[in-house]
Amino acid sequence: MAFHNDETSLELDEMSEDGEMIVSDEMEQTILPAYGTMQENVTRFHSAEMVEFNQNSESLYFNDDQRRIDYILVYEDETLKEQTKSTKKTLFLKQKKKRQAYESNLIRNGLQLEATKSVSNDGLVFVKVHAPWEVLCTYAEVMHIKLPIQPNDLKQKRSAFNWFTKIFSVSEDVIKPEQEFFTAPFEQDRLTDFYIKDRDSFFTPATRSRIVQFILSRVEYAVKDNVKKFGINKLLDSGIYKAAFPLHDCRFNVKSEDARCVNERYLLYREWAHPRSFYKLQPLDLVRKYYGEKVGIYFAWLGFYTRMLLLAAIVGLCCFLYGYKSQESCTWSKEVCDPNIGGSIIMCPQCDKECTYWYLNITCESSKKLCIFDSFGTLVFAVFMGIWGLCALFTSWISRHIGGQGFTCSAIYYVCITLFLEFWKRRQAELEYEWDTVEFLEQEEQPLPEYEAKCTHVVVNPITQQEEHVPYTAFGKCLRMAFCTSAVLFWILLIVASVVGIIVYRLSVFLVFSATLPRHINGTEAIQKYLTPQTATTVTASIISFIIIMLLNMVYEKVAIMITDFELPRTKSEYENSLTTKMFLFQFVNYYSSCFYIAFFKGKFVGYPGDPVYWFGRFRNEECDPGGCLLELTTQLTIIMGGKAIWNNIQEILLPWIKNLIARCRSSGIETIKPRWEQDYHLQPVGKLGLFYEYLEMVIQFGFVTLFVASFPLAPLLALVNNLLEIRVDAWKLTTQFRRMVPEKAQHIGAWQPIMQGVAILAVVTNAMIIAFTSDMIPRLVYYWSFSVPPFGTHDSNTMQGYINSTLSVFSISNFRNESKPVPPDWFGTATTCRYRDFRYPPGHEHQYEHSMLYWHVIAAKLSFLIVMEHIVYFIKFIISYIIPDISNETKEKIKREKYLIQKLLHEKHLKLVKKQMGNLADTILKGVNNVTVSKLD
Repeated sequence: MAFHNDETSLELDEMSEDGEMIVSDEMEQTILPAYGTMQENVTRFHSAEMVEFNQNSESLYFNDDQRRIDYILVYEDETLKEQTKSTKKTLFLKQKKKRQAYESNLIRNGLQLEATKSVSNDGLVFVKVHAPWEVLCTYAEVMHIKLPIQPNDLKQKRSAFNWFTKIFSVSEDVIKPEQEFFTAPFEQDRLTDFYIKDRDSFFTPATRSRIVQFILSRVEYAVKDNVKKFGINKLLDSGIYKAAFPLHDCRFNVKSEDARCVNERYLLYREWAHPRSFYKLQPLDLVRKYYGEKVGIYFAWLGFYTRMLLLAAIVGLCCFLYGYKSQESCTWSKEVCDPNIGGSIIMCPQCDKECTYWYLNITCESSKKLCIFDSFGTLVFAVFMGIWGLCALFTSWISRHIGGQGFTCSAIYYVCITLFLEFWKRRQAELEYEWDTVEFLEQEEQPLPEYEAKCTHVVVNPITQQEEHVPYTAFGKCLRMAFCTSAVLFWILLIVASVVGIIVYRLSVFLVFSATLPRHINGTEAIQKYLTPQTATTVTASIISFIIIMLLNMVYEKVAIMITDFELPRTKSEYENSLTTKMFLFQFVNYYSSCFYIAFFKGKFVGYPGDPVYWFGRFRNEECDPGGCLLELTTQLTIIMGGKAIWNNIQEILLPWIKNLIARCRSSGIETIKPRWEQDYHLQPVGKLGLFYEYLEMVIQFGFVTLFVASFPLAPLLALVNNLLEIRVDAWKLTTQFRRMVPEKAQHIGAWQPIMQGVAILAVVTNAMIIAFTSDMIPRLVYYWSFSVPPFGTHDSNTMQGYINSTLSVFSISNFRNESKPVPPDWFGTATTCRYRDFRYPPGHEHQYEHSMLYWHVIAAKLSFLIVMEHIVYFIKFIISYIIPDISNETKEKIKREKYLIQKLLHEKHLKLVKKQMGNLADTILKGVNNVTVSKLD
């Protein structure tokens, strides 16, 4: 055996200094409620046997080469070092006692332990954990783990596109397809009903690690103030253990020579994480088998989302190229750049006193760029993305039933106007069945150890009428929720305050740039064509906004975790969903608030030069360029989206690589053969939240791609390129730079699903409002169809000529207030009026400076467009969601077949056996009665 009874005497009064008692199962009957008194009790602990490393660097087994290593615990025993200070030795001795109590209870729970010292660090000890067959069976039943009962006998339907997908799939000779089984929750009493070919392979390494993790998180090690302290997480937090992780099965770039090793890590690196495999489909079944369903569902979702971006990227690129091609023929931009039109129009100052008059043609270059994004293609793309963001499940249905032959462009476009998130629901339902997570939440998920530890209140379950323990009363729960909600609102208001600060910065720095940067073009300095006060303000404010966003993110992440810990959710799914909601609310306000300000508030409430609107009674509200704020919104999106992608890639690629490089350099001087567990120890640990930040990054990107895409059609293309890199980077991180994650079950992507649905619904509104209120698309259409021809216009036919003049109202400089009247420059001459962006009557009119008829026509057209677009998109969404089911017929058949087999194999079989036994008993009784009757008659 790998353990023995170590006669280590631990006197309890030594532990009374910090109020804790070391506890093992044998001691629980002797623990007293008073923890400052002296105790004479002495206990004996079981401990792991210390063995030498057998020089097999790829071994995944104990030294007997029979028992598989399911988990590794690492601690540093400073008492083994000669130079350790005496004061520290006392602390380490206390930690050692807790560790010994914990390991002793692990052994009493059936686990087997074996310890080995590090080959490169004298004080480092690795404890290998093995779960024998009896323990695996016991806890598989407790955890309701679904295991095979019979091979899947349903015929697989072949898709018409199999020949095409094989080009991008990993060869089946390299990664063999997993055999499919019908499964059922494990029960020891029905062991013979399960499909057990070999006990060693019945429980996969991932399942074994998950069972051991379940045990490790619930074993006790001490008692303080009548509260039991337990779980590996607390021991890790207190430094008693330095690490706890399951082992990788081999090195990522070298195959193991052990015939029992299937080299799954090596295969994942070569066929999934390696850069040369970027074009291949992901081997999701192997990812799920090695890392668990939670990791598998993430990469399935990320791959699906990336594929859906492909079509949006193509449409967005076409719209961008259309705008770029048509910018030279853009009539209103030509008028801005024309020296006889834009060069003769004097614009009013955009701030008080410090700003001066300027010619319209200074915005020539920005007007040309605006033509690229503010074109008819943008309108088409906004409508397309509004519907795409709500999903494309029709694509799956058509490819399954029609086969994709004879599609015309119009048919493809029809496929594209179905909803992306509904399509994912369909794919998710298939994965739920294939990966045995259909009934996971109801049957398998256990309460968190932290929740169980605080269940001190007794309540009566209204359904079972049984007493149950909960961590707080109904009133206590209300107090917790009120506190947590207040904390979240406080931080959201803090972000809003930072956005207001950015706005104040924009208002104040605009005065500086207006006073220092020239407002007219002299033709000698080319930079003046691009570096206008408005552009300089936008770029600097966007950069500062991005920096503030990243700083607030780092602070709020810790705050959100603290708030969620205080809430004390029952299960890990509830914990993650609660944290997800808080983090997304914060990130939503943090990332998108500045974009919402530019898109829907900037330049909308500015008044006119004679009566401007002020912030806080001091700062004059910002105005947009004559072409609108769309180009500024594009700049903001580019800086934030691009900066976020660069920063995330630096964090995900460089930081783990540099940390691992430093760790290798520290141990490079020691020429020794390192065991598998020590090699993995020097990799980076996986964070407690696992893939949470990966999901968050992608959902924030999803928001940029859908919410504001009307202002930046290239956003889906940039997201597509980023995601193609993101998939391989995440795969590379997991397989080469990080320790193996503890496999976890997951039924779906959790709270991210309703969050994306909400973002997609909101995207319809935001894109419609960007087209209606931020871009000049609607005013141009109104002018073209109504105000360029009689009775409002003077042209004989519909035209865009004269549009710029119609959008600029006239203001008499004599109507300036003294506190805002600017000093005319030398070139101003004898001009008496200036122009400003608005639809108002000129001075001298009976309704001077009031909104003109064109203004009300434009407002009516904008509201009509907004209402019509929203209703059309939502109607299509409703129809498609109603017609196409979330679960395919094929998946429904498999679920029904599995339930039938479970009923037949696990229930009817035992029922027939009971009937047979009862029948034999009845025949025996009846025969005995007949014999007695005959004998009496005789």
